Amino acid sequence: MFARARKKDIAVEESKAAAKVPSPPVVTTDTPVPEEAILSPPITEPVKVREPIPEDQHYELLKWLLEEKRKVKPKDPEERKRIDEEKALLKQFIRAKSVPNI
Repeated sequence: MFARARKKDIAVEESKAAAKVPSPPVVTTDTPVPEEAILSPPITEPVKVREPIPEDQHYELLKWLLEEKRKVKPKDPEERKRIDEEKALLKQFIRAKSVPNI
C-alpha cells in the first residue's frame, strides 16, 4: 500500500537535477594595476581645528543629551544598564563646576 522511493531512484533524480543547473561563469580580471596606485599613500584631508564650544552651550548640550537618553526605550537589561551608566556620567558632568572639553 505504501510505496517508498528506492535509493537508486533518488540518486538518479539528484544527478538529473545537478545536470540541469548551469555552473556559474568564471570571470577573470587581468587588468594591470598601476604601480603608482600601489606605492602612493592614501590622500587624507588635514584635520580642521574648530573653535571651542562656549561653556553655556556646553551645559545645554549635556542637558539635551541627558533628555534624549531618558527618551530611549531599552530592549534588554544589558542595554538598560549601559544607558543608566551613560546618564549617570552626563549628570556628573552637568553637576561639575568645570565642564570637560569635547
